[in-house]
Amino acid sequence: MSADRGGQPALAALATPHVLATDAGVAVLRDGGTAIDAAIAAAAVLAVVYPHNVALGGDLFALIRTPDGVVRCVNASGWAGAAVDAEVLRARHGGSLPARGADPVTVPGGVRGWEVMRGFGSRTSWSATLSAAQTLAGDGVAVAPSLATHLVDPENADLFGTDDFDRVFRPHGVPLGVGDVLVQPALADTLATLQAEGPDAFYSGVLAGPLVSHLQSHGSVLDTTDFADFQPQVQDPLRMDLDGLTVLTSPPNSQGFLLLSALAAMEEQRVDDPVGDGLGHLVRAFHQGNAIRDSRLADPRFADVDLGRSDGPAPAAAPAPGPARGDTVGIAALDGEGYAVSLIQSVYHAFGSGLIDPATGVLFHNRGCGFSLDPSSANLIGPRKRPAHTLMPAMTLRQSRIAHVLATMGGQGQPQILAQILLRALGGAGAVDAVAAPRAIVGNQCGGGPDTVTVEADLPQAAKASIRRAGFDPAEVPARTEAMGQANVVFVDPAGSVTAASDPRSDGSAVVAHHARPHS
Repeated sequence: MSADRGGQPALAALATPHVLATDAGVAVLRDGGTAIDAAIAAAAVLAVVYPHNVALGGDLFALIRTPDGVVRCVNASGWAGAAVDAEVLRARHGGSLPARGADPVTVPGGVRGWEVMRGFGSRTSWSATLSAAQTLAGDGVAVAPSLATHLVDPENADLFGTDDFDRVFRPHGVPLGVGDVLVQPALADTLATLQAEGPDAFYSGVLAGPLVSHLQSHGSVLDTTDFADFQPQVQDPLRMDLDGLTVLTSPPNSQGFLLLSALAAMEEQRVDDPVGDGLGHLVRAFHQGNAIRDSRLADPRFADVDLGRSDGPAPAAAPAPGPARGDTVGIAALDGEGYAVSLIQSVYHAFGSGLIDPATGVLFHNRGCGFSLDPSSANLIGPRKRPAHTLMPAMTLRQSRIAHVLATMGGQGQPQILAQILLRALGGAGAVDAVAAPRAIVGNQCGGGPDTVTVEADLPQAAKASIRRAGFDPAEVPARTEAMGQANVVFVDPAGSVTAASDPRSDGSAVVAHHARPHS
């Protein structure tokens, strides 16, 4: 779904992967909240209605542009426990961490990330911001097609029959289907507590004890101090100039560098049509970048993360635990005051770790399986260390003003999806067409391995031929499959016209509306 309004008045725009999330964020904007408030309200609703992709127990990255033209990155990726021991985990699991259970759970950073985001320009109370999510969790919400699909997906069969999963999603052993009502009373109570007490309740207050107790009952080394000590990091974004724009994304431990390196390669090679006849060049650039990511990306607080070095072979990467198909939500928000937000939140694999605390209703991510157990790896799991991360918000500026706000799910393919959308936009495509267009992604996206190039069936033959000329054999998946990402965007053209689009691969919507600015 898309919307379009021209002109310079106080316009706001919001695009999310679920219509109820968009509705909640737009309501906040119409009540005078900023794009920051709208993005958080939408994200909270998604944690209720899209739990295969996002939950209160997951991580967050965001780019925030404030009215003074400054853009900052909020890195709210959580850390491993202070007592984590790589040798113990190797003895228990062998060469890699599992995707499920307590061991891949790191401290969830998202809720604290919301608090940091609010510090850049919030006007809405916690109570109002979380109101829609709390109501939907308590009263229930109709199961959306994407969630219903994941509830019966054989790739999630390891969760079927487990106490936590069945209690919430398979009452009486029968999976909820499209239109069935998902009611989450414990999660509603948790949201009510956050409305009243804010994020401290989650990390050091009344919610922290039950959260940690549930994880420890499954063998986690995380403790209440790991939760209480956690704080997100505010950073300068990575940036590059491209065709009159400044492209911005998140620095390591995020994979955002891949977007900029691939765009730079297309510019240096002077590829005329990098999403058409020249798509093979873009695929090859990402194939090379993926190898660097998989071998060198790590938490820069603990390692010298040299992602620009391309001399010699890259060290061997740790084996991946499989494609993360239902992992993330991306939200694009803009308001009439100059705030803009690209917000990415995640549980990593579909339903994350599979653990759901019965006392709080919080589903925990499995982001820790992004760590390596190889002692020689810069990404080796360690105390208070953050894993190499797929989440990466993005936006562009035109002479310091917003030109594009971009956000997508898609696991390891996120930078490739964003690059294709942005390059289509630079080629003249509008928001709707840029998002809906067929995609190609190299790497372990829908199975396969690092050399696999997955393409949607409706990708033009000229683009497929270009991929073959680059030395890859395209593997087709159905057109507009959500395994190839769910993107949400806001575009602003040089004249000030605002458009927004939500991915047809999702259950979302996009709205452009007048923004209720505060009275002076």
